[in-house]
Amino acid sequence: MRLMFSATIAAAGLIGVLAGNQANASADLAKKHNCTACHQVDKKSIGPAYQEVAKKYKGEKDAAAKLAAKVKKGGTGVWGAVPMPPNTAVPDSDVKVLVEWVLKQTK
Repeated sequence: MRLMFSATIAAAGLIGVLAGNQANASADLAKKHNCTACHQVDKKSIGPAYQEVAKKYKGEKDAAAKLAAKVKKGGTGVWGAVPMPPNTAVPDSDVKVLVEWVLKQTK
């Protein structure tokens, strides 16, 4: 019983570390692709905060696909007059990871 409890605690710790590493990797991708030039996690900058994006799209079934398209093609009018430029050079696999990470940013 004690061994099983210890294994459960160890597994939970490992999951936490892996989740933290994944979040760090996603934040690193945001820096790599210059997303942080216009966006921050918790404050409006040139563009909306990631937390505000997550809040706006929470519960929408197609949010990830909608945001991925916006990252690739750019857009205007949703968050004000400043347009988001297209990011065609960002690989689709990175866009997917970034969008999933942004949608997990909650207050």
